[in-house]
Amino acid sequence: MSEPLLELKDVRVGFHGRTVLQNIDLHLNSGEIVTLIGPNGAGKTTLVRIVLGLLKPDSGHCHMMKDLRIGYMPQKLQIEPSMPLPVSRFLSLAGASKKQILNALTCTGVEHIYNSPIQTLSGGETQRVLLARALLRKPQLLILDEPVQGVDVNGQRELYHLIKIFRDETGCGVLMVSHDLHLVMAATDKVICLNNHICCSGHPSQVSQHPAYLQLFGHESSELAIYTHNHNHAIDGHVIDCGDCQSGNQDKSQQ
Repeated sequence: MSEPLLELKDVRVGFHGRTVLQNIDLHLNSGEIVTLIGPNGAGKTTLVRIVLGLLKPDSGHCHMMKDLRIGYMPQKLQIEPSMPLPVSRFLSLAGASKKQILNALTCTGVEHIYNSPIQTLSGGETQRVLLARALLRKPQLLILDEPVQGVDVNGQRELYHLIKIFRDETGCGVLMVSHDLHLVMAATDKVICLNNHICCSGHPSQVSQHPAYLQLFGHESSELAIYTHNHNHAIDGHVIDCGDCQSGNQDKSQQ
């Protein structure tokens, strides 16, 4: 069996005398999509910070595969409104060429905003640009913190589907953070329900019926919206091949 991308064992973190995370065991393999769910204050962001290496646990261990490439998509982007910053320039700050940037924007369905000021984008367009930036790193592990924030329901379906396509095309692992299971079910392999500790984990259809999940989110949340698809397309609806994101990253000679 191949080495896991990420493994946490008995991780504990506390701030100012308050325990934020305790007894956290988590492992994530290549090609696996794992979704963290939990209420506000459950410790989801703290756990992501540990995985990103921004925070050390008070106890326990966090092991990552050697030289692991991580692509990170934050919850939101804050840019000074008066700063002239087109999408092309924002993405070039990641060290990418024009070809790579256009490939990544095509994969996320927003290549038409290449020259648009980033401050003028809609919430959905901004999230797609942030995802494109994460994909530019050719990640072995893609970490997505509330990736559908500010996106309407149809856009959420397409964005989750796009993440699944990228996983299928590249074999990367995905660690995704969400508030609940709504619309996530068809796009994830495993769910971890977090409330300062792991309340339950497993396939989303099992977790949605678990007493700990129902206690946190209520019985209405167990009625999940299942989204299925039989072909690959980007968020704007056109058929795509996310392999282009990979091939585009191979060529850094064209500026």
